[in-house]
Amino acid sequence: MTKKDIFSGTGVALITPFRKQETIDFSKLEELIDNVITSGVDYIVALGTTSEAATMTESERTALLQFIVDSVGGRLPIMLGMGGNNTRAVTDAIAQTNFDGINGILSVTPYYNKPQQRGLIDHFKSIADASPVPVILYNVPGRTSCNMTADTTLLLANECPNIIGIKEASGNLAQVMEILRRKPASFKVISGDDSLTFPMMALGASGVISVIANARPKEMSDMVHFALKGDFKKALPIHNRLLPLMNAIFEEGNPGGIKALLEIDGRINNILRLPLSKVSKTLYNKLKELSACE
Repeated sequence: MTKKDIFSGTGVALITPFRKQETIDFSKLEELIDNVITSGVDYIVALGTTSEAATMTESERTALLQFIVDSVGGRLPIMLGMGGNNTRAVTDAIAQTNFDGINGILSVTPYYNKPQQRGLIDHFKSIADASPVPVILYNVPGRTSCNMTADTTLLLANECPNIIGIKEASGNLAQVMEILRRKPASFKVISGDDSLTFPMMALGASGVISVIANARPKEMSDMVHFALKGDFKKALPIHNRLLPLMNAIFEEGNPGGIKALLEIDGRINNILRLPLSKVSKTLYNKLKELSACE
């Protein structure tokens, strides 16, 4: 398997379980990692948005990453979230990172300062040059207020050998289709929205970086694996069965919904760090009902 092949299928954007004191619950995290691996996911995404990494100290992020690497133990590839709105700070962080056990980085478009497309191109070229492992772009304008256009994505795909794919979470299927239509053959387009994974894979995407896979790893992996084989007849019923739950966990933001569902499943305590908060009682009860009806 080449470096460009390892991030096909289902990647799980790991949550971070916390104890009541809001310290990291490493024992629950280890159980979660073992469960998603034995249930068939294809790779792990560490320190992504879903992990609440933005609320952690640098020492916590370092300890968490090392724990994930040790717990995975080489059983699956690991993709590390490394992004920011200060290009030099990101490249400096890359230079200081121990990449043992890390197979790639996921780098989000810069947030808050709303760069032009030329700025995005130079930003990601700098990251690609600095990174000793392959880079996956991450376009999520709903969080960053910055959309990376299809033309920008395709320019980076063609000019930067170390940029091997994109997690596309714009929700804009027209943009996704343009990337898929014109991309280099080896460049991966990965769904960043659980609910859009089936249609995106029908159009040619190579899988998903999934939130629901924290709680439903086998179901999500089965659906994605059927789609990768072109067996959409078997993939569609799984998509339809998961769809209400996939939509519900995002109704009041991520990772509030997935943490509530994981508590309902008896896997973690439903604890988040401010400024994030627990979902409403109404949504919690809805998740309970949906889970019971699966």
